[in-house]
Amino acid sequence: MRGEGLYLKEQQAVESLLQEEATEKVVLDDLPIANLLFGPHNENLKRISRAIGVKINVKGNVLTIHGERFEVELSKRVIHDLYLLLKKGYPLYPNDVDYAIRMISDDQNVNIEEIFLDTIYISSKKRVITPKSLTQKQYIDAIRKYDLVIGIGPAGTGKTYLAMAMAVASLMKQEVERIVLTRPAVEAGEKLGFLPGNMYEKVNPYLRPLYDALYDMMDFERASKLVEKGVIEVAPLAFMRGRTLNDSFIILDEAQNTGPEQMKMFLTRLGFSSKAVITGDITQVDLPENKVSGLIEIQGILKGIEGIAFIYFSEKDVVRHPLVQEIIKAYDRAEEKRFRSKH
Repeated sequence: MRGEGLYLKEQQAVESLLQEEATEKVVLDDLPIANLLFGPHNENLKRISRAIGVKINVKGNVLTIHGERFEVELSKRVIHDLYLLLKKGYPLYPNDVDYAIRMISDDQNVNIEEIFLDTIYISSKKRVITPKSLTQKQYIDAIRKYDLVIGIGPAGTGKTYLAMAMAVASLMKQEVERIVLTRPAVEAGEKLGFLPGNMYEKVNPYLRPLYDALYDMMDFERASKLVEKGVIEVAPLAFMRGRTLNDSFIILDEAQNTGPEQMKMFLTRLGFSSKAVITGDITQVDLPENKVSGLIEIQGILKGIEGIAFIYFSEKDVVRHPLVQEIIKAYDRAEEKRFRSKH
């Protein structure tokens, strides 16, 4: 009991030390790089100040940070790491500041250089596509290493976008001969038979998000030519039946809406020198209530098979508007509450 009391006292002493007020100066030796870090009208510093809860004053290349000791130290670490990134030529976007704060707050040992400097692809709009979280980095490393990768997690975590960037990069490096993008034509309660038009016109709205991601990475004309030639194929999952896909990079999106038979059919399409990425959100299944999701089922079936990797994303990996992260958390809480009330 005496030892327990001593431990509590030590813990309280550490907490009180972390909570005490502190003021620290940070001197950045390269003023042009420092100005890039600060952002227009010091916008990046304001983001750090708001997110962490410190006051930051700027005078030339000298920053004065004031707040609770722990928060001051955290701010210094974020500023230091982002400054080193800029020195290495990384084009810092305002959202990168938020991602860096999030990663460093979650894990003091994280190496953000290793994550942000891992360039997957440079888009036609000259935007560098890189991972923005530790899980995203693990995901792209898994895609490089394994022939089959399953990415599961909420919307906005970059599952499809990063897989698409990896596919386009593979095509450009001539590691594969074509890209096949597919998703099941199942959405919230809508039946294809009731939609106007021929089969392609009916399924096209379901495939639109895949085209959007593609056109974000390649200029419209080039992408359209590759689609025309069949080098890039965007098709509903039903069109995959009976085919074997060699020398291809295949992405199955919205995989939570596949039934077990469809999932098995897709998995057995994989040919020689091919790579497949399956993405989906198991909390957003639009199948009839009595039908099992193929994505949920394969977690048990494929577990432990060498050459297959499962990567799980959470709301911490959301790279959309910060509100999206809060919305996902709110839904998770509501779901948990419903589950508790039922049991």
